[in-house]
Amino acid sequence: MSKIKSFRGKIADEGIETIPLHTNSGATGYRIVKFQLMAIDPISNNQESVVKIFTIPQDAATSSIDFADNTLLAAGYLESDSSGSTPTFSEASIIFDNTTFNQDIFITHIEQGTDAVNYYIELESVKLDLVENTVATLKDIRNISRNAE
Repeated sequence: MSKIKSFRGKIADEGIETIPLHTNSGATGYRIVKFQLMAIDPISNNQESVVKIFTIPQDAATSSIDFADNTLLAAGYLESDSSGSTPTFSEASIIFDNTTFNQDIFITHIEQGTDAVNYYIELESVKLDLVENTVATLKDIRNISRNAE
C-alpha cells in the first residue's frame, strides 16, 4: 500500500524552495496526486501567481509555462480579484501524474505584484525496484547535466 506525504507552505514572490525527498538508496519514488494554490488574502488583494514544480534546481522563477520541458512536474496558475463587489477566485493547475521521481523537487513562484502564495502538495510514495530506481535517478542526472550546458 502506498503512503501519501503532504507538504504545505507559503512561498514568496520570485521564491524558489526545495522539498527534500532524496534517499541514499533511491528506492522510494513519488508521484504528485494533488497540487493546490491559495492566495494569502483572497478577499483584500488582487493576485495572479504562477507556481511550478520541477525535478531539477531552478535559477529563477518565471511566469512562462513550457509543457515541452521534461523537468516540469506541475504548473499552477492562481487568480484572485478583489476589485469588484464580489471577490472572485479561480485556479487552474496541470498535474503530470504519470511521472515518477525519486529525488528532491523544486517549487518556483512568480506574481504580478509582490504577494506570496500558499501551496499544498500531496505526493504518493511508491516502492521502486532496482530498474525503476536506476531509470528515475539517471533521468534526473541527465536533466541536471543538460540544464547546466
